[in-house]
Amino acid sequence: MSLFADATAVRPIGEGRFAAVVHEGWDIGGNANGGYLLAIATRAMADVVGRPPLTITAHYLRPAPAGACEIDVSIVRSGRRLATATATLSMDGKPTLRLLGSFAEQTPGGPRARMNDPVDLPAYEDCVAAPAPTEGPLPALMEKIDVRLRPSDGGFRSGNPSGRAEISGWFALADDEPIDAIGLMLVADAFPPPVFNSGLPVAWVPTVELTVHVRGVPAPGPLRCSFRSRFIHDGLLDEEGEVWDSAGELVCQSRQLALMPRA
Repeated sequence: MSLFADATAVRPIGEGRFAAVVHEGWDIGGNANGGYLLAIATRAMADVVGRPPLTITAHYLRPAPAGACEIDVSIVRSGRRLATATATLSMDGKPTLRLLGSFAEQTPGGPRARMNDPVDLPAYEDCVAAPAPTEGPLPALMEKIDVRLRPSDGGFRSGNPSGRAEISGWFALADDEPIDAIGLMLVADAFPPPVFNSGLPVAWVPTVELTVHVRGVPAPGPLRCSFRSRFIHDGLLDEEGEVWDSAGELVCQSRQLALMPRA
């Protein structure tokens, strides 16, 4: 089993109930990455309904350190095209994540219209990889994934933010594991928050709510990603994302509400 699949594996322990482990190394400052947690819970939900995720919304109730967890899944409705389910991921008996999702097989075909093209990026090899260990400690998550930023978006690392709350670049898993619909849950929350380029402090940005739309199954190869924040006020910020595969197809959209970083 590959690294990500192993780290998000779930084990049935009863009707609609699963046991899993929040693994070490998928965290930022000791708290599990929100997209990683979402992937674990989504895998359990997909197992119950027997279909891949189409759209998932998660509300984050408390931080999640490494350790055992349980996921309870309930089917709300199962129709010919869509199945809808709810789930709760708990740690130490306390709800940590609550989810609502619709699941369906992708059905290509029908009319097509595209109002936006994939984000324009330099080649994968020409984008900025994670800094070397000599440049300071990295979140543990960065050892599991290969995120390469557009050069103009990496200035926040050296105290020179671009002034635009945008971050774009390439995403791949560190072991080149193919990315499926479950993997897109991680991709949607794996990049540095675009607010880092706004001039606000570079600090933890806790997710309040995250919604991921799966628009297709990615073709092999690194994913082209773009994230932006448009509204930052009253202690909250939004973040919108688009993910395109190596064939130039949109495979994922995301939107989240998060708490503003504090120095």
